[in-house]
Amino acid sequence: MKISAVKTFICNAFRTNFVFVKIETDGGLHGWGEATLEYKENTVAAAIHDLEDWLLGKDPHAIEHFRHDCYRDAYWRGGPVLMSALAGVEMALWDIKGKDLGVPVCQLLGGMVRTSIPVYMNGWFSPAKTPDEFAEKAMALRNRRLPGCKWDPFGKAWQQISPQELQQAMECIEKVSEATGGQVRLLIEGHGRFDIPTAVKIGQRLEKYDVFWFEEPIPPDDKEGMREVKNRVRVPLAAGERLYSRYDYRQFFDLACTDYIQPDVSHAGGIMELRMLAAEAECRHLGFCPHNPSGPVANAATLQLAACVPNFIMLEMMMTDVPWRRELCNENLLLKDGEMVIPQRPGLGIELNEQELLKHPYIPTSLRHYQGNLTHIRPADAIPYYTMEVSHD
Repeated sequence: MKISAVKTFICNAFRTNFVFVKIETDGGLHGWGEATLEYKENTVAAAIHDLEDWLLGKDPHAIEHFRHDCYRDAYWRGGPVLMSALAGVEMALWDIKGKDLGVPVCQLLGGMVRTSIPVYMNGWFSPAKTPDEFAEKAMALRNRRLPGCKWDPFGKAWQQISPQELQQAMECIEKVSEATGGQVRLLIEGHGRFDIPTAVKIGQRLEKYDVFWFEEPIPPDDKEGMREVKNRVRVPLAAGERLYSRYDYRQFFDLACTDYIQPDVSHAGGIMELRMLAAEAECRHLGFCPHNPSGPVANAATLQLAACVPNFIMLEMMMTDVPWRRELCNENLLLKDGEMVIPQRPGLGIELNEQELLKHPYIPTSLRHYQGNLTHIRPADAIPYYTMEVSHD
């Protein structure tokens, strides 16, 4: 069996555009991967096609050979574009391998340690603006017995934050805390906004609310600064979605920057790279919580990691997505009592519909984080893309 074609599909998804890669073989099997790279979708699709010279005619089972040689031979190594391209292809190769052997990918990575994983919700707040509106949305999470929620309450702040903006952010957190009554883990997102003294000030204020973590409090470029923040606050920290390989993570680990690491399967080189990062985190007693706000293939791959990684803590999920997500694929996800059940179909367990992908062509989007409209993360007709079951005691 040899690789016969490499195809990419860019599909609009409102806040971003999904980037999917399909690897076809002359044996009839194919695999799907995802390299969704917000605001650089066309660039990463071109980078995937740059890999065709290595891929065409090669054995799709030689996953490590592909990953090693394409990383080595890039010369200008690392970064989000190359590593996302490698990740999308690598995912598709794992999908082929699992299908060929008739097993889910997690069985090829050591087997399952769990059949479901707790989730925390992102995007649950859309389109809330005021603290009271956030609280109302949070009560719905509590009533549905969802174990965690994440949000960025800091408006359009950059580096520093005014006293008025900080007071409004703290009021929002307090209202959500009261609404959830200690039954939902609170995860506060920083989006790499702040300088060190501002991050420390906010981190110290957050101690009052027993938050589960403060995420990416300062820009991801400054690992030593992250360690300083960690040494000066008593709330747990999480970060790592904007680190793209084990080499980026080496200093991050050595400096003990955070309590939880958050690599993204679509950006940090793929499934095996994340499996190795999880093992390194386990050696240091750090929780493994991959960044996972993207599309259906990235979610499927992250679920396979959740199945086999002992120190996987919680799975990030979007509360809703564009209504056509259900037409794009056969996800068939089940969220039961706050835990996502891990699918057991061969490979990544997901198939995409090419004709449906083509119905939603690329639309340019821009970053909302510093414009004051961060909560506009979903369209008005967004819907859940999973089935939710709640047991009533």
